[in-house]
Amino acid sequence: MPLLEKVKITDIGTEGNAVAKVDGQVVFVPMLIPGDVVDIRVRKKRRKYMEGTAVRFHEYSSDRIEPRCTHFGVCGGCKWQHLRYEKQLEFKEKQVIDNLTRIGKLELSGVRPILGSSEIYGYRNKLEFTFSDKRWLTREEMLADNDRIVEDALGFHIPGYFDKVLDIRECHFQPDPSNAIRDSVRRYAHRKSLAFFNIRQQSGFLRNLIIRTTRSGNVMVIVVFFMYERERINGLMEHLRTEFPRITSLYYIINTKKNDSLSDQVPVLYSGDDHLLEEIDSLKFRIGPLSFYQTNTLQAGKLYAIAKEFAGLTGRETVYDLYTGAGTIACYVAGEAGKVIGMEYVDAAVEDAVINSGINNIGNTEFYAGDIRLLLNEKFIQEKGRPDVIITDPPRAGMHSDVVEQILSAGPSRIVYISCNPSTQARDAGLMSEKYRVTAVQPVDMFPHTHHVENVILLERRRDK
Repeated sequence: MPLLEKVKITDIGTEGNAVAKVDGQVVFVPMLIPGDVVDIRVRKKRRKYMEGTAVRFHEYSSDRIEPRCTHFGVCGGCKWQHLRYEKQLEFKEKQVIDNLTRIGKLELSGVRPILGSSEIYGYRNKLEFTFSDKRWLTREEMLADNDRIVEDALGFHIPGYFDKVLDIRECHFQPDPSNAIRDSVRRYAHRKSLAFFNIRQQSGFLRNLIIRTTRSGNVMVIVVFFMYERERINGLMEHLRTEFPRITSLYYIINTKKNDSLSDQVPVLYSGDDHLLEEIDSLKFRIGPLSFYQTNTLQAGKLYAIAKEFAGLTGRETVYDLYTGAGTIACYVAGEAGKVIGMEYVDAAVEDAVINSGINNIGNTEFYAGDIRLLLNEKFIQEKGRPDVIITDPPRAGMHSDVVEQILSAGPSRIVYISCNPSTQARDAGLMSEKYRVTAVQPVDMFPHTHHVENVILLERRRDK
């Protein structure tokens, strides 16, 4: 493959990869930032673009900083730790605007500066670590050919490889005691010769370790095993219970499936409370072992406040909250609405939503479980009342075209669209642009040091439609 010499990086693409142009052709390169000048070894060549790897630096960007994490460059969880936070925000805001105008072909008004996070480390309330009996080796380790290298891992998947896991010794994204719990589990497993999982061979004992924390300091730990072996399970769980008194909720799950998804599994409470409680603006939310909850609690409060502001509620409106999850947004806006109808396809999440309404003594919410594409129809709308406002917060894939069509048919005066993927948000908003115009845009940085960005747009019905 060719070597491109002294190439200057000029931009960052939507997936966080750096962008350069050589002879009019776009080149994507990971782990670089604008201002870097490098030699690039081309790995893939397509008709319209190339992909490559930096093999030599000639100049370093003035926006570079020293990454805090020793795993930076191998672990794919925080690609932008080497980029000043102010520049991260700049590129995320640009990404949002580019997607809305380029993909959605939207005319924008009311664009606001991105809301940065006051906490750029230790902001996550949930991390999931994976056990593997064959860990990912760095290039230096492979060249060293050291027979003493321990082969198993407890850490994160290497980007693009479902069966490759990097052994993590430090992570700055979740507050204490996250690192201490992970390292203690690893040491105990080695001491007791507990086999780490091999996903290809479907063998081993330890599969996953999930740690959830609250801003008040409570901790939930969930250990996922591949098989039920009572004595060995109890041994590890008792070790965690006695070693970490801060663990207020301790669970285990037996997952014998070929994949790691847990939504259909049954958590077993070993000790402590069966849930955590998190608080946002005086509202309390119950977090169970399988609950969906925004992983950046501080920024989630800002996100919900924006959604409520954009909804423009007066106390009389019927609000539909699509993809309501555990009902957090529904509960947040309920005090200023006539009633809120929440819809969600995960049954367990709807159960959490009902509980969250009860915890907060909210009496004007209703929640329904089902495929929103099928649930949101004219019969449902006639029975529950035509929505004045629709709030939608779909998964990364965005909304099904049938859901978009039904929203257009329902004809609310305002649509508040929250998205973790500006490209699919732009696509969906473009489909609604004939009847709705974008009157406000607010990006929110939920995940510092990554390329991910949350965005909220307000679509208002055109007066002539």
